[in-house]
Amino acid sequence: MLYQIRNFSLIIFIIFTIAGCSSKNYYNGGFVYNRPLSHHINNSASIQHATMRPYVVNGKTYYPTVVQTGNVYRGIASWYGPNFHGKKTSNGEYYDMYALTAANKTLPMNTIVKVTNLLNGKSVVVRINDRGPFVKNRIIDLSYAAAKRLDVISKGTAPVRLEVLGFNGIITAKSAKKQSVQINNFSVQIASFRRIQGSRIYKNRYNNYLNRYKTSIIKGIYQGRPIYRVWLNGFKSEEEARDFIKRGDFGGAFIVRR
Repeated sequence: MLYQIRNFSLIIFIIFTIAGCSSKNYYNGGFVYNRPLSHHINNSASIQHATMRPYVVNGKTYYPTVVQTGNVYRGIASWYGPNFHGKKTSNGEYYDMYALTAANKTLPMNTIVKVTNLLNGKSVVVRINDRGPFVKNRIIDLSYAAAKRLDVISKGTAPVRLEVLGFNGIITAKSAKKQSVQINNFSVQIASFRRIQGSRIYKNRYNNYLNRYKTSIIKGIYQGRPIYRVWLNGFKSEEEARDFIKRGDFGGAFIVRR
């Protein structure tokens, strides 16, 4: 009986050993690792979160910008691979180093970009689904697959040209009218006054708040009398406005939408 148990244990060990050896190893930049199973990778564009939401890295706030198809940028490209493979990206997807994606600090999520290596003329089209690289002068962090197509793997970096081709997985034809990412105009009410003089003082005091938000006075009627509301304008998304309110700079502030 003991002999049979030992044989059974040996068989189980051999089965798991063979299964482990059968999973394909991938080599890249000195790292050997196992690629996660495909069902662990969920790269649906519908997972997009907070396209225009500001964020903070190392104490610096980054504000996603509104761009148009045809916009061109230049800078240094780098790439990231196995250390991030299977981990979540900034828009909620799981990073797949074999997919044609990239990270950028301010381009809206799901922007489609053509990246051209200025050293060899090779190009690749990628979709922005992550934030970074947070290194001075670097403009884009390419997936392993994208960097390989541009021959950036061995050197690690290369000067590149970026051209915005479209948004949300759709490439706009060059002959078509220029398009930009669609945003909604949100504001935050920070105060209200019965007398216009008080609203003007408040408006001037907080205009260009955080070097980003402009103030305006909105006249209305409340309980049969005039009321002057002071709004901060320039929020690109509801998430951005909610994040601002959570700062607690203005008690009783709330979101309004034009």
